[in-house]
Amino acid sequence: MSDLRIYLDTSAYLAILLGESEAEEIQKTIKSVVLCSSTFLFLEAERNLVRLVREKKVKESIYEAAYDQLKNDFEILILRDFTPDLCLTKEFPPAKTPRSSDLIHLRTAAWFQRNGGLVRFLTLDSQQRSAAKDLGLPV
Repeated sequence: MSDLRIYLDTSAYLAILLGESEAEEIQKTIKSVVLCSSTFLFLEAERNLVRLVREKKVKESIYEAAYDQLKNDFEILILRDFTPDLCLTKEFPPAKTPRSSDLIHLRTAAWFQRNGGLVRFLTLDSQQRSAAKDLGLPV
């Protein structure tokens, strides 16, 4: 495995877990790189999976398989906890104030960028991609 690092946000991660149309391209992108994220990724992914099951958009069997994958992936990602030092950084995209959950990913990715670098911030959310670009993250 290389030492190139990609930050994986929840939208991209859920696409992989649920086998969405973007999953194949994402898996090609992340092959042979180190994946980084916030521990928040797992809470956010689990919450979305539960919501999708409750809304009957995902079958229970898909949820169970995705949840098992969540537990396995906890061991293969380099994770950064959301700690107080990431709370008051004054790091905001200049044009728009993101939602708190998006800001957690942006600030965590910025921390990874400063501490070893990133080759990419991977998201499927166009607003999140724009915010990441505004913060100087590679998208």
